[in-house]
Amino acid sequence: VGARSLADEIKGGDFDGDTYGIIAWPELVSLLEKQSPPYDPANPPDLRAFTDPPPGSSSHNRLGKRKAGARTSLAAEAAEAAEEAVELADMSKAELFKDAENAREEAAKFRDAALRAEAEMQNVRRRASKDVEHAHKFGAEKLIQNLLPVIDSLEKALESSELVKDLDQDHSAKAVLDGVGLCHKMFLDTLGKENVAVVDPHGEPFDPNLHQAMSMVENPDMEPNSVVAVIQKGYQLNGRLVRPAMVMVSKGVSPSIDETV
Repeated sequence: VGARSLADEIKGGDFDGDTYGIIAWPELVSLLEKQSPPYDPANPPDLRAFTDPPPGSSSHNRLGKRKAGARTSLAAEAAEAAEEAVELADMSKAELFKDAENAREEAAKFRDAALRAEAEMQNVRRRASKDVEHAHKFGAEKLIQNLLPVIDSLEKALESSELVKDLDQDHSAKAVLDGVGLCHKMFLDTLGKENVAVVDPHGEPFDPNLHQAMSMVENPDMEPNSVVAVIQKGYQLNGRLVRPAMVMVSKGVSPSIDETV
């Protein structure tokens, strides 16, 4: 019973069989029962004697290979550590300082490269954000340019109606012109919702950034370099000029021949 209890204990995992080899449980029981003197629980034998595989067996050969491999690995690690220690001992202080300085220079180069990469990424993000903002603000610029001739035609129609006589007596024509005026007003209101502003500089000083001078005329009633007439209105989209206003600019009156004599 004592031999089987010890064998059960070994089989149950309380003893690390991988360290000393593998032995079958019936064989272990048989060895314990044949022990002389008999097994005494109060004075247990050395388990190593029962768990070491017999010489020549496959278990014994595997165990020997594992032990030899472990010794070889430990010996290689010890030799490598010894070589490193010898190399460090042979290096002078000047060489150590030089290696440390080279390492610091290399670290500084990597740090500078990282800072440059970070700055470039910030510039890329800033440019992308600016492009998106411009796309939202000025994405409709081409469409507005194509719609401006329609507004010009409506304005010409309204201007022509002012030259027609007896318009009040022709109710059908007056109704048509009123409809044209309402369409023109709705057009301008819709453009205003998209931040489109009309440039109508009549009587204002000439501004080359917003106006395009078509001609200059003498006008003693106005200051020189003032807008006398607006041939075609201009338009702005979110502060950007879509089309300049075509204007006539006043100039100073030239003195007559009699005045110069």
